[in-house]
Amino acid sequence: MSTAVEVIAIFGPTAAGKTAVADEVAAILGTDVVSADAMQVYRGLPILTNQPERATRLVAFRALDQEMSVGEFAALAHAEVDELVGRRGTAVVAGGTGLYLRAALADLDVPPSVPADARVRISHEVDADPEAGHRRLSQLDPTTSASVHPNDRKRLVRALELAELGRSLVRGQTGLWSEETRRPTLVVGLEVPSQELEARIRTRTRSMFDRGVVAEVRSALERPISRTAAKTLGLDEIAQLSPDDALEQIVARTRRYAAYQRKWMRRIPGLVTVDANRPPTEVAAEIAARATRGADDPRARDE
Repeated sequence: MSTAVEVIAIFGPTAAGKTAVADEVAAILGTDVVSADAMQVYRGLPILTNQPERATRLVAFRALDQEMSVGEFAALAHAEVDELVGRRGTAVVAGGTGLYLRAALADLDVPPSVPADARVRISHEVDADPEAGHRRLSQLDPTTSASVHPNDRKRLVRALELAELGRSLVRGQTGLWSEETRRPTLVVGLEVPSQELEARIRTRTRSMFDRGVVAEVRSALERPISRTAAKTLGLDEIAQLSPDDALEQIVARTRRYAAYQRKWMRRIPGLVTVDANRPPTEVAAEIAARATRGADDPRARDE
């Protein structure tokens, strides 16, 4: 492959067709796909997490009762990407988890894990008196305290966790959006009209139920499940509601998640958007052509 681009990263909202497009791009370029999806790392929920049928790296390799951190994933993803580039000249990275995608592409300054006892202590501190917790944050990290509201429990807890480790929530978030990547990378965002995307979400969710996702979830919950895996979208709904109610709730949550992913797309520097409202083969051919021309070629970017 005569190009400076070594990694093609494919991002987009759920149901935009990332898996199919990534598979086609990999086939054109003679390489493999590395998944950057936080939940596809787990075995036992292939239907619920929409795991690809084609062999894909970093899919279904972790037991459901094991935790998964961004730092650990980054090391694994870097090894897979480096091996593919070394042997085949290029790698395709695809995923809908924005932080995992960035972790796969860049050397992020990922803070160390917070000890469980510290996490519990800080959570109790914030729940008991958010204002006091915020005052303590202002002493530990004045810059972050200015951007975190006392009533924003999630960010306040995380900011205090990082501050006690000598890290900063604000500085970490700023670095996340850097254009720097480990290797020359073309980052592609798949665009699908909202109405079409919503139709795809409902169709895919219905297909999950038709393929037996209820039995899959019940079987998975018969065994211990990690805190990370328990966040899988749809797990609680299927466990607690009737199939019809669960389907509607999952469709609604997936729509909201897709909207969040679209916000992620707008924040990725240097992103090249591609019309994905057409067959995956056509989308893949355009992406492969852009990559072959090189990410720095003006023709390879949207104006």
